[in-house]
Amino acid sequence: MRNIAFYSLFFHSPDLGLPTACRIGPAVSNLTRDQQIQIISALTEGMSIRATERLTGIHRDTIMRLGARVGRGCAELHDRMMVGIRTGRCELDEIWGFVGKKQKRVQRHEIGHKGDQYTFIGLASSTKAIISYRTGKRDSENTDLFIQDLRQRVIGAPEISTDGFLPYKNAIRDAFDGRASHGVIVKTYSVTNLAVKDAARRYSPAEVVAVSREVESGFPAYISTSYVERQNLTLRMSQRRFARLTNGFSKKLTNHAAAVSLYVAHYNLCRVHEALRTTPAVALGIMDRVWTIGNLLDATLPLAAAEIPRAATKRRLSFTVIDGGKK
Repeated sequence: MRNIAFYSLFFHSPDLGLPTACRIGPAVSNLTRDQQIQIISALTEGMSIRATERLTGIHRDTIMRLGARVGRGCAELHDRMMVGIRTGRCELDEIWGFVGKKQKRVQRHEIGHKGDQYTFIGLASSTKAIISYRTGKRDSENTDLFIQDLRQRVIGAPEISTDGFLPYKNAIRDAFDGRASHGVIVKTYSVTNLAVKDAARRYSPAEVVAVSREVESGFPAYISTSYVERQNLTLRMSQRRFARLTNGFSKKLTNHAAAVSLYVAHYNLCRVHEALRTTPAVALGIMDRVWTIGNLLDATLPLAAAEIPRAATKRRLSFTVIDGGKK
């Protein structure tokens, strides 16, 4: 017998006195495995929360909670899986996004969790695997944390190619003790596009008129960020939260970070790369087969921290001190 939550309930409108249809979706704990697979498959193929709701008939709040829970599990899975990596060359880049509102509308108390949020990506050039990633402000602190995370995951000192973002130089030098070969590629754009410096206002690629390559340390054999820039396009097309000129942007930083973690796990483990003819994880040697969405759910849901019901939290916090004992 199907759960009663699948059926339409009717109640009388207090204003008109007419019956109104109300569809109630199942909670996350009541979702079947097939429903979970449908939701995660839709989210990893660039569909929005509301579009997934219309296709599956499941309430958007339930979809949001499942996506956030699986995303947290994906972050934990990545931390456990992506260690001891051997790669000869890495490409690093950042992709722009925003949370809640555009940067110009952010108030002082919202600076940390609203506005521009960049996702740093560290890509192994030969296997196209995402080794390290981090979401946050595009500043020196997050750059240092991102490079330190990359250092802890790779063995040795691979060649590293980055763009001209200045904090990379010191961060790579400190994390790899000056042993990494670091090259910087600097692109000069047309004068017309240089007038628009804000990433939030650029909706088409600028025309590149010149490219220069500079060696920051060591002896890099090849300096390029083409692979990681192409991966940025895959991210923007696979996650609705990164699509421009829509209202599908993230409203909370925690959900934004969970969506990025879900994308990275799906990209590494489930999505067959057209050039590799397999997944980046298999090409990297950390997996022996291509994962399905069901495999991803089986691995990540147990890793996700159990959510504390909001109502239960409020009940624990609301108490009254009374006089006890016998008079």
